[in-house]
Amino acid sequence: MKKITFMLIALAMTLAAKAQYYQYKPTPFHQDKVFFGASVTGLDLHYNSIDDLTFGVNGTAGYFVADDLMLSAQVGFNTNGKASNSLTMGVGARYYIEQNGLFLGAKVNYEHPFKDYDDLVPGVEVGYAFFLSRTVTIEPSIYYDMSVKDFSDRSTIGLKVGFGIYLND
Repeated sequence: MKKITFMLIALAMTLAAKAQYYQYKPTPFHQDKVFFGASVTGLDLHYNSIDDLTFGVNGTAGYFVADDLMLSAQVGFNTNGKASNSLTMGVGARYYIEQNGLFLGAKVNYEHPFKDYDDLVPGVEVGYAFFLSRTVTIEPSIYYDMSVKDFSDRSTIGLKVGFGIYLND
């Protein structure tokens, strides 16, 4: 009986020590952290009924206003096979699920094509932050951008690959 009691006490102490260790360990997505990222979109990894081959480059800067919640600003440039270029800029938010590195994002971009008309493009994304080191990530994600002006032809679903740097304040 003494052995079983001793084993239960040792197990309880181990669990308590482990809980204290995780209580003070900072999360990778904690408040006041700063994020800088760049992503590549297109490369024929998207679908809409207007574009042929599309290539896009986007830059993002973000700030964690709370644990796991980041607000961001984006700017990007897109070009397609029909020589139609566009500049985008917007704001967004991401919520990170700490246990597995998944994130859910929402954004609103203003798109200014150099040929056609201006457009407001809200979008959502689901992705994964794969840490290469303590601060550098590769972030593949699936996105859906909905065109307000031409929903049926310009709304896009696709895949993008990003690189991110998470810095402490």
